[in-house]
Amino acid sequence: MELAVYNIEGKETGEKLVLEDSIFGIEPNDHAIYLDVKQYLANNRQGTHKSKEKWEINASTKKVKKQKGTGTARCGSIKSGVFVGGGRMFGPRPHSYRFKLNKKLKSLARKSALTYKALNNNIIVIDDFNFETPKTKSFIALKNNLKISDNKTLLILGESNKSIYLSSRNLKDSEVLTASELNTYKIMRATTLLLTKSSVGSLTSLMIN
Repeated sequence: MELAVYNIEGKETGEKLVLEDSIFGIEPNDHAIYLDVKQYLANNRQGTHKSKEKWEINASTKKVKKQKGTGTARCGSIKSGVFVGGGRMFGPRPHSYRFKLNKKLKSLARKSALTYKALNNNIIVIDDFNFETPKTKSFIALKNNLKISDNKTLLILGESNKSIYLSSRNLKDSEVLTASELNTYKIMRATTLLLTKSSVGSLTSLMIN
């Protein structure tokens, strides 16, 4: 796939950039995308949910009623979960939701997500740039110039740039990542991918090797 390269003013530079079919033009695998997104969300869960069980309740241990003759079920403690204020039966306990995936599957998922963006014409390639000072207005102007101001945008850089990152930080519909930080969830969540020229090379070297 060949795409025109734009500058931050939203004008074509006259240069064309070829996107590797082995990354942006494969047969998408929906199940791989599902698994990779599921893993990302699961690995980000804290898993700190907890409710008190019977043995953790601070209450009297006196037998509530006599064992027999009441016509109801026997009960030995007010801490039982059948009483108000008692422990919760089979309540949640802290545990990890993390699980592992094969590296090849994760790579397939990222390539599939990038292919979907390419097929839907949701990828824009821009020339490498930098902001002299971090300003949110500068990033808003960039989106306006490229006519994607209403889109949820993911800008991918070849290497970390603090000025660009800080300029986008206050915008809830914009995010900046380096090529090495890219994951399937971030790709699928964005409406438009902005790729800098250097990030295309970085993605190619990371995903082919």
